Amino acid sequence: MDKVKTLEDLKRLRDEALEKRRVKSASGQVQIVVGMGTVGIAAGARETLRAILDYIEENNLSEITVRQTGNIGLDSWEPIVQVVIGSEPQVTYGKVTPFAATRIMEEHVLGGKIVKDYLIE
Repeated sequence: MDKVKTLEDLKRLRDEALEKRRVKSASGQVQIVVGMGTVGIAAGARETLRAILDYIEENNLSEITVRQTGNIGLDSWEPIVQVVIGSEPQVTYGKVTPFAATRIMEEHVLGGKIVKDYLIE
C-alpha cells in the first residue's frame, strides 16, 4: 500500500479507487490487463500489448480499457492477458503472442467466445 504523506496523495488514492470501481461496475465495459512484469516483458508482452492496442485502433473500438500490471505470478505462462467483460468472470490467457492477442480480440472480446487454445484454468 502506498504511504499517504500529503492531502494530494490521499486525493490521488481516492481517485484511483473510484476509477477502479467505475471500470468494474460499467455494464458491457471491456477491460484487458496485460502482465508487464520482467518475465512477461522478456517473453514478449510488449509485442502482445502493441498487437492489442493496434487491433483496437485499426477497428475503431471504444469502451475498452487496456491496463498494464506487474507480475501476475504465473511465469511459465507469460505473456499473460486477462479479459473482463462487464460483470462476467475474469478470463486469463497464457502464452499470448501477437497472433493469439488478435484471435482473443476477435473471438472473445468482439465475439463473446472464450479462446480455449490459450486459456489458463
